[in-house]
Amino acid sequence: MMSPRPSQRLALATVFAALAVAAPADAACQLARYIELPVSMWGARPLVATQINGKDAQFILDSGAFYSTIPRAAADQFGLKLQALPPTFRLGGVNGTAHASMAYVDDFGLAGVKLPRVSFIVGGTDMGQSGLLGQNILGIGDVEYDLPHGAVRLFKASDCAIEQLPYWAEGRPVSIVNLELMTPTQRHTMGTVTLNGVKLRAVFDTGAPSSILTLAGAKRAGITATSPGVSDAGTSSGLGTGVTRAWRATFGLLDIGGEQIRDPQIRFSAVTLGAADMLIGADFFLTHRIYVSNRLHRMILTYEGGPLFGLNPKGVVTTDGATVDLKDTSAAPTDAEGFARRGSVSLSNQKPDDAIADYNEAIRLAPEEARYYRLRATTRLTKGQPLLASADLDMAIQLDPKDTEAHGIRAALRLGAHDPAGAGEDIKAIDALLPPGAARRLRLAQMADAADLPDLALANYGAWLDSHKEDAARPGALNGRCWLRGRLDRELDGALDDCNAALRMRPGSPAYLDSRAMIRLRQGNWDAALSDYDAAIKANPKAGWSLYARGLVKAKMGDAAGAKADRDAALAIDPKLGERAKRFGLDG
Repeated sequence: MMSPRPSQRLALATVFAALAVAAPADAACQLARYIELPVSMWGARPLVATQINGKDAQFILDSGAFYSTIPRAAADQFGLKLQALPPTFRLGGVNGTAHASMAYVDDFGLAGVKLPRVSFIVGGTDMGQSGLLGQNILGIGDVEYDLPHGAVRLFKASDCAIEQLPYWAEGRPVSIVNLELMTPTQRHTMGTVTLNGVKLRAVFDTGAPSSILTLAGAKRAGITATSPGVSDAGTSSGLGTGVTRAWRATFGLLDIGGEQIRDPQIRFSAVTLGAADMLIGADFFLTHRIYVSNRLHRMILTYEGGPLFGLNPKGVVTTDGATVDLKDTSAAPTDAEGFARRGSVSLSNQKPDDAIADYNEAIRLAPEEARYYRLRATTRLTKGQPLLASADLDMAIQLDPKDTEAHGIRAALRLGAHDPAGAGEDIKAIDALLPPGAARRLRLAQMADAADLPDLALANYGAWLDSHKEDAARPGALNGRCWLRGRLDRELDGALDDCNAALRMRPGSPAYLDSRAMIRLRQGNWDAALSDYDAAIKANPKAGWSLYARGLVKAKMGDAAGAKADRDAALAIDPKLGERAKRFGLDG
């Protein structure tokens, strides 16, 4: 791991110091606010609007990133020149590592401030935004994470005791976490929390959508994957191409700096977190106002309300067992953008009605801003209101025909309404607008396949795969292209290469085995096809298509009884599988 260049950090601090303004504090304590970053929520990820050499760019605010990063595809999109890093350098993160380069942005715009020659590490999984804003900027001084109110603020504090820093608290309970000293090899906001009476090292990470424990950390707290009451929680992925299985469990007591959370529901997985046992993610930051003093190595926080670890507390539970009610002392928004930011926070905190009310006000104040209609549409979809959402999307696209996100949401709605032709119009519009290596081309390939646009789908799979060599979604993309080629009976050797590569990264995946079996069925390699279908069905006995296709293979091999048994079992699961096989050009 590398540390930020001291010369760059000094240059950035000098620029920020020139912008500093006084913030509320006690007489002896001087708080100078360098800059305030407006934050909007994109699902469970906080976004900051920036500019790269004059072009708009959205960055995920990531306190868990030791350095600001840009995925390779985004670096290409912005025309950044890459510089080699030492061959031994690897970018490390959850579930893996990746190769990395360095790039410099001559003019990086942040909240209206132009920062000269800011460096970024290039590499890692493409999260669908321009990059991650990390500790080489967030760690310039002190930082206040106020995600509940849509802002992050950078400060310089002079002669302040830790108790003086939460200037917003107004007598409400505060919690204080001791932080580890940042060093050249430890550039994270890391402190100790207590779970079921066991001390664990935790990284406070705004870039992680949800909090998660390592398997070892959960075990130390008394929970394993086979413990009573543990449920499956899907998979977790991160920087590299690795994916690990995850579980969810209810723990007894989580203590974070004196704030006590009883019966929290926490995910745990075989993730790799370096020296940490736990990531405390954006779900925690969305419900707290947090001041990190990098000078005093302390973090002080207040609970601001909202869902937390599967709970919805009515107040703060302190170490003496008392519950203190909440009061929101923040000022109401005064402009359309402020209402939109607050709406995005409400939606992330599972309050869609509050979000719609804020988007309504944003639209009233700025009726020509297409983005607000799109945001209201996504919220209406969470409430099961597709017709109202469609009307909002139509208006968003009318106001801004180049809004690829609105086109994408409308395409998905049209596919769900069995309107492939209408979806195809949106898909073609997106294809013409997206940069060649855009992260969204993977989703576009999947939608184009569903809209019966196979050539467009294959082109987008290829464009995405060419620009995302080390990405958590790469195995799925390879499998998608393998399956599509097999369904079309095209480029079968290339399809087999795709499936083999996907299976090397995800050994034993039943979906990938099914895709490879299709290729081998097309090639007439009956033994190999049968072996793959057998393995896929063993892993997923209710996979109707795998059963039906295995019946086709058995029929080719002269096993009439086995073919009939598989066919009957498959049709009992899905009576339309025979029609599907005929559409694929396979004997039904």
